[in-house]
Amino acid sequence: MLTRCVICLVLGVASCVAGQWRTDYDKALATAKAGNKRVLINFTGSDWCPPCINMQERVFSHDEFLDYAERNLILLEIDYPARKVLPDELRKQNEKLKSQFKLFGFPTLALLDSSGKVLGTSTGYYNETAAAIIKRIQKWSKQ
Repeated sequence: MLTRCVICLVLGVASCVAGQWRTDYDKALATAKAGNKRVLINFTGSDWCPPCINMQERVFSHDEFLDYAERNLILLEIDYPARKVLPDELRKQNEKLKSQFKLFGFPTLALLDSSGKVLGTSTGYYNETAAAIIKRIQKWSKQ
């Protein structure tokens, strides 16, 4: 991971940073299609939801998850913050996606193929490891 970060710094490529969560749904699908990857959506309440914050700290920030994601996923964060103010366009997109995916709890993960087809979803975080989340994503990919 350190080597990857050094390469990114030398090249000056901000999008090269491992674990970069995008926020634009349509662009995430387009990038996934171009790279033959899946899209992992993390529906989160980033500044108020304790399970969401725990998942971020215990799964999404670990090298094991970051390495897997870099090879296989486009990461998309759809946030519903309590204190942070989102730009209007992003807030509208997130509300539309909340309805589209029939969101009923946080955090919710959804794995999509590059056309937007849902391959699997789960709601809640129960102190799973990065390896357990990766295993779930791999299972969804094979169905």
